[in-house]
Amino acid sequence: MRKVIEPQMQLGELPIGGIELDPRSRDDIPQILRGLQHLYTTPEVRAEVFAILEELVPERSTETGPEKVDVENGRPGMSQWNLLVLGVLRLGLNADYDRIRELANEHRTIRQFLGHSGWDDDTSYGLQTVRDNLSRFTPEVLDRINQVVVRAGHRALKKSLADGLVGRCDSFVVETDVHYPTDTNLLLDAIRKVIGLSAELAAANARTEWRQHAYHQRQFKRAYRRLTRLRHSTSQDPERQQARTEAIAQACRDYLAAAELHLQRSAATGAGVAAVDPANFVLLQEIAVFSDHARRQIDQIRRRILEGERIPHEEKVFSLFLISNESPPGSLCEPPPGVR
Repeated sequence: MRKVIEPQMQLGELPIGGIELDPRSRDDIPQILRGLQHLYTTPEVRAEVFAILEELVPERSTETGPEKVDVENGRPGMSQWNLLVLGVLRLGLNADYDRIRELANEHRTIRQFLGHSGWDDDTSYGLQTVRDNLSRFTPEVLDRINQVVVRAGHRALKKSLADGLVGRCDSFVVETDVHYPTDTNLLLDAIRKVIGLSAELAAANARTEWRQHAYHQRQFKRAYRRLTRLRHSTSQDPERQQARTEAIAQACRDYLAAAELHLQRSAATGAGVAAVDPANFVLLQEIAVFSDHARRQIDQIRRRILEGERIPHEEKVFSLFLISNESPPGSLCEPPPGVR
């Protein structure tokens, strides 16, 4: 037998609206429970949510398929209200079933929300019970309850759904695989795409000059690393400073020479295939885009490192892969105003 909530309170049990929550607590559990308390003590919201919970009738397997059980017969199971409380806590805390079981059995305030008094220490929830019941909260059911909660929030703020809401939140930074844009690693990106697309073009036309394309990409990345690992000397000895400057210049020349070689090989491959073929035409267009990016970066690297020129801000490029409504795939990203 499944009930939305047990109508008969136990000896020592507190009504949901009478449970005291610490208003100064910054922990997430009291905040979630406060929302559930508002939901329960607001009649119109509670009626909507309970109407949804009443639809969560358990099913049993039969020879003809699953069928709903008779809610008037059988053992009393977990009430739908308890299912809602534990389900919301699981989502709000991003917790697994083991933590929810621990909270349901040991957290005093949560047990009060579940309808257990201080004299009801013998009632506990097993892990399988928690897992079997909470797994019945389908995304569709949760979405319907969320809609009710959103409307209740608008009413609490005395706003209509058409009115916009302004909120504040904290943010944090996480590590990603996005590297800081520099002319040297943008050239690495461009040549990597040129080699990969050229190998794809050659394979589609039964050509073999790019069969070692993975090796060529690794070799070019090694040249990039040799250049980027070199730093200008902080020594006071002019000879050591000059030696380090020459080493950086030589690594730069090697890096640019390798890039030029790959561009020449790619151009030779493109000249040897039929451009009228639709598949070849698409690949040739992509290769041309990244080849242009590579030549621009070669020019900027040569001017900056070998000739000591400072690249004007309007010539700088931040990304080769920005895709916007106005730009085709692979177009460059112009630096935003005020960014150096």
